[in-house]
Amino acid sequence: MNFCGFVLSVLFAASTLSAAPVWAQTYSADKPLGATAQKTPDYLKNAGIDQRLGSALPLNDHFVDEAGQDVTLGKYFGSRPVVMALVYYHCGMLCPQVLHGMATALHDVGFKAGDQYDVIVASIDPMDTTADSVDAKQRFLATLGDAGAADAVHFLTGPQQSITDLAQETGFHYVRVPGPDGKMDQFAHSSVIMIATPDGRMSKYLAGINYQSRDVRLALIQASNHRIGTLSDIVLMYCCNYVPSQGRYTVAVLRVMGLAGMASLFALAGMLYLLSRKPKGRIA
Repeated sequence: MNFCGFVLSVLFAASTLSAAPVWAQTYSADKPLGATAQKTPDYLKNAGIDQRLGSALPLNDHFVDEAGQDVTLGKYFGSRPVVMALVYYHCGMLCPQVLHGMATALHDVGFKAGDQYDVIVASIDPMDTTADSVDAKQRFLATLGDAGAADAVHFLTGPQQSITDLAQETGFHYVRVPGPDGKMDQFAHSSVIMIATPDGRMSKYLAGINYQSRDVRLALIQASNHRIGTLSDIVLMYCCNYVPSQGRYTVAVLRVMGLAGMASLFALAGMLYLLSRKPKGRIA
């Protein structure tokens, strides 16, 4: 198993939604990566997620888009909720899976990029280039299956300060680690996608590499303050709860039972009403 595979297995064995607030820490290449598979290396304890629900994103920070243009993060906010991911484009295993899972879920979500939501993917590696972001975006769009979504999907690179600010406000902790060749050019981090409100505040975190389209849809509806979605979505949202510690939506059993009980009462009342009606006499 290569190093990235090891990191992936460890991160999934540990909780991905809690970590101490440490930013862009480094790990010395002359230290062992862990003596046994049963023990989580200490440095990975700082590579998790600290959910900062409601936190304002650094909208004035500058990044570079896939066209090589200098942009502020706020350019992509204002009218629609945003699906976000922090990755690095030279990642050999975990990041491509996060982006593939993200694109697959959005493909089935029932909304269209540019109409109901936008996408921002930002690199945590200041050494990533515009060419790297172009390649990553093309692969993402191919999985998304919507060529017309290119203008609503943004792959960014940026300087270390902008990356640090974005990581801090999203609660995304990552640790620089050595690759197989000993160079400090890889990162340990959690697998998560994030949903932000149109005004640039953190709304939801969905953990893992396979994201349920239902969860993504509900998260977008809530982030939009119910400006998108249908009546059936409202009913579904009533029957589901977002669980921050799990990074997903779960069925609210008591609410479902309550709705079932109400439906049963209405059905019983209707039956009693029909049975209590006196039959009309026949006309000769």
